[in-house]
Amino acid sequence: MRGVEKAAVELLICPHCGGELRENGGSLICSRGHTMNIARQGYVSLLGRDSGTHTADSAEMVAARERFLGAGHFQPLVDALVEEASGKPGPAGGESAVVDLGCGTGYYLASVLDALPESIGVGVDNSKFAARRAAKVHPRASAVVADIWDGLPIKDQAAGLILNVFSPRNGEEIERILAPGGRLVVVTPQPGHLAGLIGRFGMISVDPDKEERLERTLGPLAKAAGSRNLEWEMKLDRAAVRDLIQMGPSAGRMEEAEMESALQALEEVTAVEAAVTVTTTSSEERQ
Repeated sequence: MRGVEKAAVELLICPHCGGELRENGGSLICSRGHTMNIARQGYVSLLGRDSGTHTADSAEMVAARERFLGAGHFQPLVDALVEEASGKPGPAGGESAVVDLGCGTGYYLASVLDALPESIGVGVDNSKFAARRAAKVHPRASAVVADIWDGLPIKDQAAGLILNVFSPRNGEEIERILAPGGRLVVVTPQPGHLAGLIGRFGMISVDPDKEERLERTLGPLAKAAGSRNLEWEMKLDRAAVRDLIQMGPSAGRMEEAEMESALQALEEVTAVEAAVTVTTTSSEERQ
C-alpha cells in the first residue's frame, strides 16, 4: 500500500475513538467501524471532529516551498538534522519510527530517513496539499493529514524520533507519543533569521520571546533540552526570494504589483542570512 505503509498503519489510531487501525481495501478502518479513505495521492486524512479550525498551507505555498528547498538553500539545516538523528531512534511497533510534525513537503523527513535505513517515517501536516507531496517523498515515508491541536492520531510512545521544523508544537501530545529512549529535534528561527527581507517585504518578524515560548510548549521535555545556533548565508536570485516569501506565513501579505516592484528593486543576486536554533531532547534524560 503506497503512501501509507503497513508498518506506519500499525502506529496510527482512529481520530474519532482512539482505536487501532487496519487497512481494508484502500481505506483505514477501526474496530468501531470508523473509516478513513486513503486518497489516490497516497495520504490519509485523520482529522478529528474538532479539526479544521487552523489555517493550512495552500497549494501555492507548498509548491513554493518545494522549489525553494529543492534548490538546496537550507542544506546546512538538513545536515544538522541528519547529525542530530544519526543515533538510532527508540523502537516502535517493531521498527524505528520517525514522526515529522508539520512535515510540509516531507523534505527534511526524507533526508533523515536516508540516514536511518531501518526506520519508517510518518509525516503529519494539516494541509492536504503538503501531504500529497510528503506521501511520495521517500519509499519509507507515509503522510497523514491531522491537526496537532486536536490530538495526534498516533499511538502512545510510538515515535523513536520526532522532528518539528518551523512548526507549532503541542507539548503534551509530543510527550505522549515519544517512546522511552526517543528524541525530539525542534528547529526555530532566531530573531535575525531572514532579517534583510522582513522589512522590505512586510514579512512576519520572529517573536523575541520565542525561546521562552518553546520552553513552555515543551513542558517537562524542556528540562533535558540542549540547543545550538546555526547560521549561514544564502545567495538568492529574485525567483528564489519570491519563493522564500511565498512558502511561509508571510505569503499573501503584499499585493502582487507591490511584490514585483520590491523584487525588481533587489540586485540580481541577494545575500540573505539564515539563523535558526536546533533544540534536541531525549526521553531517557527525563525518566
